Amino acid sequence: MSIVSEFTIDGDEFLLGEVLGRDPVAHIEMERVIPASRRIMPYVWVHGDELNQFETSLRTSKHVIDLTQLDQINGSALYRIDWEDKAEDLIDGIAETNATILEARGKEEWFFRIRFDSHAKFVGFNEFCQQHNISIKLNQLTTLTDREVLPRFELTDSQQETVFQAVRDGYFEVPRRTTLDEVGSKLGISQQTASENLRRGTNKVLKNLLSNSS
Repeated sequence: MSIVSEFTIDGDEFLLGEVLGRDPVAHIEMERVIPASRRIMPYVWVHGDELNQFETSLRTSKHVIDLTQLDQINGSALYRIDWEDKAEDLIDGIAETNATILEARGKEEWFFRIRFDSHAKFVGFNEFCQQHNISIKLNQLTTLTDREVLPRFELTDSQQETVFQAVRDGYFEVPRRTTLDEVGSKLGISQQTASENLRRGTNKVLKNLLSNSS
């Protein structure tokens, strides 16, 4: 039975978080991925108003060989990072247990949602972290049977969380009972990220519903 682990980790506990956390303004998200090796994740989304500041910060890091902006949408940008370092202990532990990164985001502190194929794989990852002095704070551990099965409409986990939180808090009601800043605050993301998640998420839901009704 697969296990979904949600945990937080300080940025200075792993190299990727340490380097990306040099810019206190930007909010970072990793691309959803299954690490195939112990190499550091090359693709990240950056959300914030100071993308130039983020680029300058990373290009001056001794751990980064090159930084390439691949796309830019509504103030957010997708980057490919070529790392000088060949390995990252945290990513190594995830790859070694064949786990899937469902979500990873943060600045000074990072939030991870990881899926393991079995409880034994999760135990193996936890033991790996202990052996390599990686300190994680486990927030939640669930199985698929613990989670309510709902239509996903191809939403990312972050988009689904934002849409659900906005609905629960009355963002779509007239008059509105909450703001995007309040929704983002509850989820630990910026107002801009909440806005982007909500727009993209509702767009996917509406397109899916319209295509199914045609």
